[in-house]
Amino acid sequence: MLLELAFMTIEGQQKTLADLHGKAYLVVNTASACGYTPQYEGLEKLYEKYKGKGLVVVGFPSNDFGAQEPGSEKQIQEFCKVRFGVTFPLSSKVVTKGEGKAPIYKFLTEDTAAPIKGDIKWNFTKFLVSAKGEVLARFESKIEPMSADVTSAVEKALQ
Repeated sequence: MLLELAFMTIEGQQKTLADLHGKAYLVVNTASACGYTPQYEGLEKLYEKYKGKGLVVVGFPSNDFGAQEPGSEKQIQEFCKVRFGVTFPLSSKVVTKGEGKAPIYKFLTEDTAAPIKGDIKWNFTKFLVSAKGEVLARFESKIEPMSADVTSAVEKALQ
């Protein structure tokens, strides 16, 4: 089950999504040197707006697309906090495609139904997951975190 798949936090602690005690999760592969990097701001706004209602945004830094996340965990964490005020949880760097794909991304891209299933095309692809571990929606990179598409899906997931 998706909620039980382990990942390492950016602080070096092993966790699962279920450990984060959210009612819904937005799982996002992130990068610090991407054209979409300003979406960190929107992700933080989304988190702040809905965390009290049960949403947890979880960023999964990845260097898979254009080598746009070259930094160490410490550098990534500092960048996110200083530049964008990120307070939502971050994982350690993960692989989101190809060999060595992190279990959470294997599940999201291989063990879900269409149209959610499929390889990640670029940084800042977002997956909305229910408290029961059901993958409810996928939003490609160009879709802003505070867009009506994302916020309406989040609100529905939190009902």
